[in-house]
Amino acid sequence: MTQQPLWWQKGIIYQIYPRSYQDSNNDGIGDLPGIRQRLDHLQSLNIDAIWLSPIYPSPMHDFGYDVADYVGINPLFGTMDDFDTLLADVHARGLKLIIDLVPNHTSDEHAWFQESRSSRDNPKRDWYIWHDPAPDGGPPNNWRSFFGGPAWTFDKATGQYYLHQFVTQQPELNYRHPDVLPAMLDVMRFWLDKGVDGFRVDVIWLMIKDAQFRNEPPNPDWDGVDPFNSHRHIYTQNMPEVHDLIRQMRAVLDAYDERMMVGEIYLPYDELMAYYGPNFDECHMPFNFHLIQAKWQAQNIRQLVNSYEAALPAGATPNWVLGNHDQHRIATRVGVDQARVANMLLLTLRGTPTTYYGEELGMVDGHIPPAFIQDPPAVNQPEIAHIIGRDPERTPMQWDGSVNAGFSGETAVPWLPVADNYKTINVAAQNEDLTSMLNFYRALTQLRRDEPALHVGSYQDVEANNENVLAYVRESVEGNGRSFLILLNFSGEPQQVNIKDLGTTTRIILATDMQRTGELALANFTLAPNQGLILQL
Repeated sequence: MTQQPLWWQKGIIYQIYPRSYQDSNNDGIGDLPGIRQRLDHLQSLNIDAIWLSPIYPSPMHDFGYDVADYVGINPLFGTMDDFDTLLADVHARGLKLIIDLVPNHTSDEHAWFQESRSSRDNPKRDWYIWHDPAPDGGPPNNWRSFFGGPAWTFDKATGQYYLHQFVTQQPELNYRHPDVLPAMLDVMRFWLDKGVDGFRVDVIWLMIKDAQFRNEPPNPDWDGVDPFNSHRHIYTQNMPEVHDLIRQMRAVLDAYDERMMVGEIYLPYDELMAYYGPNFDECHMPFNFHLIQAKWQAQNIRQLVNSYEAALPAGATPNWVLGNHDQHRIATRVGVDQARVANMLLLTLRGTPTTYYGEELGMVDGHIPPAFIQDPPAVNQPEIAHIIGRDPERTPMQWDGSVNAGFSGETAVPWLPVADNYKTINVAAQNEDLTSMLNFYRALTQLRRDEPALHVGSYQDVEANNENVLAYVRESVEGNGRSFLILLNFSGEPQQVNIKDLGTTTRIILATDMQRTGELALANFTLAPNQGLILQL
């Protein structure tokens, strides 16, 4: 008998940025009770799991990724009782809840770091990465922060530098110290005992740094824009020893029923695959961000998908991501019309898809006036803020056409400005439009849920005889369901398509415009501009 797929192998993950989803107390910041208020909407999307970006106590220098207490709830978002109630309500609806785990670094306000910096002989001193100054008194080496400038800050009280690859208030933990990983594993057990269903692990591929603190070599391919990319990060990323840490984290998860871990990793496919583990004993899924980074052209996406499928170890669960809190929104990157094509691609490829909140509406990046910029890399490097800033993709969820888009009350000031198009692009308006992006998304997710071929079936590349069209077949692996041909027009012009060896006629099951229906002859037909079709074979 074939083993039934687990929830994370066949379901859809939906990312919520809690600050921006729903403000329940009119303070301009989204919160846990606000998320509870929107569970009906979430359930209507036919998703299977909700992933929450960090909700821990934090001074918010990096909006929660600077954790001051791994086993608490930030009062901005509510209380632990609010979290427990949300978790119970999510489970009562048959959904799963994933939370962010941030093991690479803490806040400088975390009790561990307060001890570590108190003196050189404190027992927790080496829980963090400290180093003597260079001979000239400067930083120990040339390592750089993702957010601009050196990755080292000098501590006058103890006469050493500490490492931080993000803001200065995010000191990095030292996983070469024998007590650090056990402490983090206890954090995992705390949340797993509460009943969370898994973790999205922040920058998991950065958790070990070079023991010799060697300078990183220059990057000959640097484009001259973001200074962080001016070096090849061979001593701060993807170090071989990180895999042992991940295997120990995975062992904690394996002691519980059906819990999962997805790792944030930006690496080429050949290096990414190592994070499944040689015995599938590391990440259940290393995030596949290549759709985010790819040039949006049919043959380029085709090559990307085929390369990923070829690189996957036999039995590995694939996954795909269109957007997240660190990347410009898909509708901004490829255009509003192509966003429907992108959603059809995401939800019909083989593997687990992750949707970023608002993608179901076609939300675009918001306009952030200079005075409202809050994201650290943009604040630190204003000259390239428009390129590296992450505020635009974090604007409040657009619920209706009222003031503040229904995110906050009319008298509140949202933490980021609501996007300009909220009066027309919102949940309430799209609920009423049968052909809206929202209703298209729901139809697509329902079809994916209903059809084994789409949620666990095989993938086969198909030649469409047109460079602007991507075509592939999804087929039920056990032969107990329908098979489908997916056709995606990446162009804003009509495209002639000629599919051979798949029969003569087929029936349209779903079109991106929600209007095209009926039979279709495969020999020679036209795809409308920006059109995607799911056809039954």
